[in-house]
Amino acid sequence: MTGREFLELDSLRQRLYLERLRRMELIQQTFNELPKSDQNFCNHGSYFLAANSSLCGLAANNFFRNILHVRRAPIVSGMPMAVIPFLSTVAVYEVFVRQALFSGELNCEVCAVVRGGLIGAVVGGLYPVFLALPMNASLAARFSSSPLPGKENLLRYWLTTARPVFRKMSLGVLIQGLTGLYLATKHHGIYVKILQQMNTASRDPEELQA
Repeated sequence: MTGREFLELDSLRQRLYLERLRRMELIQQTFNELPKSDQNFCNHGSYFLAANSSLCGLAANNFFRNILHVRRAPIVSGMPMAVIPFLSTVAVYEVFVRQALFSGELNCEVCAVVRGGLIGAVVGGLYPVFLALPMNASLAARFSSSPLPGKENLLRYWLTTARPVFRKMSLGVLIQGLTGLYLATKHHGIYVKILQQMNTASRDPEELQA
């Protein structure tokens, strides 16, 4: 690549970056003009999904504690199961759905809805269950509350132990998936409303669809 071609490529990247920044500023300005109800839903809607994720974590933790007969350290096991799923769900949903939408990177409604559903089911539903298993396994081994198998039967034992918990949590995973679908649908609807207001404000349509 010659020096001239390199400079042209660098200039093109800078123009694209500046256009993206300008688009994000226009979206943010229009967002600030929306009704407070839409703004609040956009800014805080993911907290509802995250709160449900915490409940899933606490429920899974309780199921494993009962199966493994763990009676000690309820706060030590319960606190991480409430906090970690909450923070993880908020962070993942914000990055891959909300910020992707309102930065103009995600324009496809189906893609946004699928992302929301997957994040709700996997991060908000399944992840807390997977997190609760090693947490309570370590407590069971530490307090000798339940006889643990040797290395040769370890995988089979934990699969057998986890199966009833996953069965009980299947409804929670389904609810989380549907909640993620609903949130992503609403967020995309608000994003479309922003684009419509930008169009009615006589801004460049080609720029809005870029």
